Amino acid sequence: MGKNVVILGSQWGDEGKGKIVDLLTDKAALVARFQGGHNAGHTLVIDGKKTALHLIPSGILRDHVRCVIGNGVVVAPDALIKEINMLEDRGIKVRERLKISGSCPLILPYHIALDQAREAARGNAKIGTTGRGIGPAYEDKVARRGLRVSDLANMDRFAIKLQEVLDFHNFSLTQYYGVEPIDFQTTLDLVRDWAEVLLPMMADVTKLLHDARESGENILFEGAQGSLLDIDHGTYPFVTSSNTTAGSAASGSGFGPLYLDYVLGITKAYTTRVGSGPFPTELFDEAGETMGRVGMEFGATTGRSRRCGWIDLVALKYAIRVNGVTQLMMM
Repeated sequence: MGKNVVILGSQWGDEGKGKIVDLLTDKAALVARFQGGHNAGHTLVIDGKKTALHLIPSGILRDHVRCVIGNGVVVAPDALIKEINMLEDRGIKVRERLKISGSCPLILPYHIALDQAREAARGNAKIGTTGRGIGPAYEDKVARRGLRVSDLANMDRFAIKLQEVLDFHNFSLTQYYGVEPIDFQTTLDLVRDWAEVLLPMMADVTKLLHDARESGENILFEGAQGSLLDIDHGTYPFVTSSNTTAGSAASGSGFGPLYLDYVLGITKAYTTRVGSGPFPTELFDEAGETMGRVGMEFGATTGRSRRCGWIDLVALKYAIRVNGVTQLMMM
């Protein structure tokens, strides 16, 4: 296995990626998240207690491992701070070992309000998002109106940008969806508090990754969700809002693709899916119920029961091609 390894899911997520990252980080110096947000859920066991990580790379459980959150990740400050506090309460050092790219877009209260209002308006046609603001935050990024971690360094300028984007989104919330607007001052006050925690961890993640590479250190890139949820290559429109395939490891971190040595695809012996969307091998009988019960198939992020079915080898072959998978690991 190469020094710079991408670990990703080859199905619709929930394949057990976090456990494999935790296993392999014994020989890694640095673990990087490169896409998604706190809609990811990697369940690990710390001192016999189950712990679900949503934003912080799974390598944080190893004392010698540094962790970074790359530019491709959308960061919810409140969720990240809650996760940091949870880990530190268990004696795990986080702030000294976690660095966040200044280019990460921020998920703010209006993103969550938009996400939830849209799902409610879709009714039976809903996509099945986690309602955590991931999609709207990526939309703002692409529309070049998003606020980023680096913007927290100048709160006067941040306030001006916040007012502009809030005016835009509040119009949609009130005039189209018929829900309450998001208050500017309340949001700004929250952001000021968040900035005090996040700014000391802001760093040039791309430089950190390349410094580690040039020093001959091992790097793991930890994917979130699964390949079949990719915004371009997944079962659109029933997908997530980011690229979950191997190419995103480069664009979501600034680590050149030719420096990636190995792509490890994680798959289960059966298939699961959370939320809406096509699932050709889904089972609605006793076998499907048994898979869910024995496999304890409940989403780490949403708590929703996962749909279960036989392994789909056609879909798996597709995922292997799209990602250029070097080797599969079956859970």
